[in-house]
Amino acid sequence: MTNHLDGNVLAGALSEVFTADVTSARARCGGCGRMGALAEAMVYTNAPGLVARCAGCDQVLATIVDAGDRLILSLAGLSAIELTRPTPAR
Repeated sequence: MTNHLDGNVLAGALSEVFTADVTSARARCGGCGRMGALAEAMVYTNAPGLVARCAGCDQVLATIVDAGDRLILSLAGLSAIELTRPTPAR
C-alpha cells in the first residue's frame, strides 16, 4: 500500500452528509471488531475518492467519491457508528 493520511481527512467530505463531526464518532470494524474513532482510520487518497481502512486489520471501512453533483458514500465495512448527541442549550 502507499502512504496514507489519518481519518481526520474525511471531515470535509462527511460534513456534506452528517451534521455532527463524524471523525470523532466511534466506529466498529466489520472485519476485526475493533472500536475506535473514525479519525484513527488509515485514509488513502490515491484512488478515485477517499478510501478509509481499519488501523487494526486494514479492511476497507468506508469509501467516499465526489462525483460532482453527487456524493457516493459507502460505509459497508463498518458494523456500527456511535455518535454523541450534543448537549441541548439551556
